[in-house]
Amino acid sequence: MKLRKSLAVAVAGAAAVGLTACAGGAAPTQNGGEGDADTVTFRSWSPIEQTTRQMIEAFEGENEGSSIDATIFNYPEYLVDLQSRASSNTMPDIVGLQPGALTQQYRDNLMPLQDCAAETWGDDWQDRFYPIGIEQSRMGNPEGDENFYSLPILTQTVNLWANSNIFDDAGLEVPKTWDDLKSVTEELSGGDAAPFLLPAKDSWLRNVVFLQIANNVSPGTVYEAEDGTIPWTDPAIVEAFSYWSKLFSDGIAQDGAIGLDAYPSAVNQFEAGNAAMIPLGAWWIQQSDPTKSDIPPLSEGMSGYEPFLFPTIPGGASESQFVGGIDVSLGISKNTANPDLACKVLTDFIAGSGAQKLVNTMNDVPAVTGLSPEEFTSEKQEEIWNLFVDEWLPQVQYSRYFESPKLDQAVADALAAIATGDATPEEAAASVQSVQDTLN
Repeated sequence: MKLRKSLAVAVAGAAAVGLTACAGGAAPTQNGGEGDADTVTFRSWSPIEQTTRQMIEAFEGENEGSSIDATIFNYPEYLVDLQSRASSNTMPDIVGLQPGALTQQYRDNLMPLQDCAAETWGDDWQDRFYPIGIEQSRMGNPEGDENFYSLPILTQTVNLWANSNIFDDAGLEVPKTWDDLKSVTEELSGGDAAPFLLPAKDSWLRNVVFLQIANNVSPGTVYEAEDGTIPWTDPAIVEAFSYWSKLFSDGIAQDGAIGLDAYPSAVNQFEAGNAAMIPLGAWWIQQSDPTKSDIPPLSEGMSGYEPFLFPTIPGGASESQFVGGIDVSLGISKNTANPDLACKVLTDFIAGSGAQKLVNTMNDVPAVTGLSPEEFTSEKQEEIWNLFVDEWLPQVQYSRYFESPKLDQAVADALAAIATGDATPEEAAASVQSVQDTLN
């Protein structure tokens, strides 16, 4: 997933546009800045450094005298830096976050953002966002706390992608049901490309595939288990684990799937044409970024790809369910010395000139409606973009995240145990319930 994909650390040559060479840069003041009322600091793992540079240039070009001091980390390094700064009370002015666990971990360090949003966009500001983004922005808040401690700049669906060239050559349609998936996999077996490339090594990938399965088996039930309303051993949840198991026992996933990571291994194979299907998400459209050169043939204008929803499950929902949510969101430190400027930067990155630069690279789908790239390189690229923003994202109601990091890991571990044959679906469900019991 792009969220955890290795990203370039900001380089010293970017200093002219406010990017520091490495984590920390010059010794920060208590609020994470440099003591300059016209500068705000920004730390995150996303957007990537090249895109962040363009966003900063756009903002600074319209706000003479203001500057943004930014560093983009690899995701694991960012988490370490953020934790260190929070513990030493040197939080950056603006920080990259994810909904649920990560935002809640730093809630006490963050200022509520609803006043910033209302002052910028008016009292009806929530209407600008896709509903799933608003819902997830408060995910995990304590009961009665209606504050927004972060706001999204990018959203996404999780779904499947097909190599349309392989499907066209074979005279096949993308699968809509589980039986279709099995049939298509069998038809494509024995060829040069893997029929269904499952990078099951990554815990996040296992979980997003499982959540698509679970919501197709019984829409919304998995979240009832998450909040303790029903046990994880509920028959619908066990059935969802069973269909995850069938990916392996029915020969749909490739041999050795549990040892394959998504980035860089699986995505490189998919982009090279060595797989017919792969589970990723809306962010895959970034492979066709119009601002890049030397794009592989399949990715140029999205010519070789087709997105589709996870197939329906026998006895489950009659139509494929939409799962997704926030890609990356931003928060503002409550100790910032520059709250007005920080608000101005954050809202610009969401829906202003900075956001336009972000969308132009197709880094992912915007968090607000009405934003589109200024250039499309093909009709197919534009059709796929419009499919996401006009049809799929407005229908997303099921989250691709768990609120608790412990539960998130428990589900990922249970799925890995099933994949390796170390646990049955029933045993996997019971193992998650044992973790749930400690949370309750």
